[in-house]
Amino acid sequence: MPGNFRFVVAGLLFAAGIINYADRAALGIAAPLISKDLGLSPSSLGVVFSTFFVGYALFAFVGGQLADRYGPRRVYIWAATGWSLLSALTGAATGFVSLLLVRALFGFAEGPMNSTTNRTITNWFPREETARTIGFTFSGQTVGSAIAGPVVGLLMLSTSWRVAFLLTGLAGLLWVLVWRLLVTDLPQQNRRVGQDEIALVTASRAVPVVPQSDLALPLRRYLLRASTLSLGLGMFAVNYTLYIFLSWLPSYLTGALHLDLKQMSFVAAIPWACGFVGYVGGGIVADALYRRSSNRLRTRKLTTIVPLALAAAALLAVNAAHSAVVAVVLIAAAVMLLTSSVQSCWATIHELVPETRVGAVSGFIHLLSNISGIIGPIVTGLAVQYLGGYDSAFAIASILALAGVVAMSVFVRRPEASGFAPGTPSKATL
Repeated sequence: MPGNFRFVVAGLLFAAGIINYADRAALGIAAPLISKDLGLSPSSLGVVFSTFFVGYALFAFVGGQLADRYGPRRVYIWAATGWSLLSALTGAATGFVSLLLVRALFGFAEGPMNSTTNRTITNWFPREETARTIGFTFSGQTVGSAIAGPVVGLLMLSTSWRVAFLLTGLAGLLWVLVWRLLVTDLPQQNRRVGQDEIALVTASRAVPVVPQSDLALPLRRYLLRASTLSLGLGMFAVNYTLYIFLSWLPSYLTGALHLDLKQMSFVAAIPWACGFVGYVGGGIVADALYRRSSNRLRTRKLTTIVPLALAAAALLAVNAAHSAVVAVVLIAAAVMLLTSSVQSCWATIHELVPETRVGAVSGFIHLLSNISGIIGPIVTGLAVQYLGGYDSAFAIASILALAGVVAMSVFVRRPEASGFAPGTPSKATL
């Protein structure tokens, strides 16, 4: 029976997601206190939230390219060290400008995480385990978002918001030490991995998913394909809503639903706990369907599109909710469906490009999707301040989700080459 050291790698990626998103969500949790201490308006706070995503989106792509070139182990060390130090420095902000600068640099450092995670999974896991591994490792992000509420909230109440940021930064530096000691770029390089486990991974990844002629294409050809751009739009739609909740959910709970700080700290964790279920459960279901399917790309598409369409309906229903309980339940359902959709979106990339391009293409799609992080928090801040509340923000998110459904339904398809079928060698040319 093959060994299981790859699951140790998955566990560390899961832990990285927890720390990364706890660091990121901490600003949203601390926003009511930071706004008061630093004198920030809702629109100014929206600019701070959005500035993070400028660097984050750019380095999602750059980080993916670096992971393909230098290996995911080294890129993760660089990125996690940077974001941990900058998280700690957030606690030293003295006003709008210093907070804006630190969070912009923080975005640059956090940007490589998802594309580097996807590249690590390509190197370490057989193709048949892709979706559930993505689901499990990315679910750490929802755990981080969930625990940020009670942990950061209680730290703020017992000490201060400045100390809370310092402690989240220290947790990231500890993770870097463990990652550096245990993980290599490839299982073949790791003395803890047996030959049976290496054979399991390499045999699965040796099966081609694109025509042989695709292997020599320049990167720009992969990036400009309709399938790549439509996956970017689909992930844009998912992230638009997730980032609104990540940045604005605490303020929505206290401002629109009138919860106090202690109540908000715990209620804010509920949607992200459901997001964990979406990631893990969605990944298990997606891989089960994938193994039984004769058209594996279509299966990946369906497990991406169907949850996204249902999430759009849940978001519209939030506007009709007549109680805080119903609103939170609908938001939690939307987050669960969105995380189920996004893990299949990441897995779909593995069906469209050779493994040597997974990091860069993942990073480019992540770049496109994270433009939503630049736009969404600003639009939401303006809506809250000038358009009468959150209803219009949820409606926009729902419309974008439906646009993503249409784009991925129509344009995500395998590159055409006569005589090529996934899993068999191809002599066709494009």
